[in-house]
Amino acid sequence: MKSDHVGRIIFDETDLVDMVMRGQPLADLNGLIVQPAIDLETAALILDDVPKFINYDKLAKESLEEYDHRCQHNWHMPEEYKQLDIAEHVVAMCDTPEKLQRVGHELLLYQERGLFDLLRYLKYLVDVMRDNHVIWGVGRGSSVASYVLYLLGVHRIDSMYYDLDAGEFLR
Repeated sequence: MKSDHVGRIIFDETDLVDMVMRGQPLADLNGLIVQPAIDLETAALILDDVPKFINYDKLAKESLEEYDHRCQHNWHMPEEYKQLDIAEHVVAMCDTPEKLQRVGHELLLYQERGLFDLLRYLKYLVDVMRDNHVIWGVGRGSSVASYVLYLLGVHRIDSMYYDLDAGEFLR
């Protein structure tokens, strides 16, 4: 097992044999990225119930920018979160005109940068962590300057209380 120039984990057939010998169900191997020394399509004809591997040789030509762009448009979350009107959701959490003004300003900054999908994913991630009783930190770095992230529960630092400038995070 190794990783490539963008950090993807790449398996070879030795890794696959090792996983199968250790009792890993074949269904769990679907979607693994494999650098084949054998022709995977031929192997699929020989074996029954072969997982659908991703051939790394096809991905290797992808630049970091292409990989990053593809990943930014492939958020793995339930459809209900993909369809969530995140702006409406966050605005509904505001109970004062000051909070509403701050959220409106930040949402414009997020929208200008095309980050609404990121906000939807963070909402999903926080919900999953809460549902599974996962404890995460109070907040780190410039992200605590975002009141929207505070409302979503990403961190616990009220940037309005501490008068933190949202521009520190969304430069």
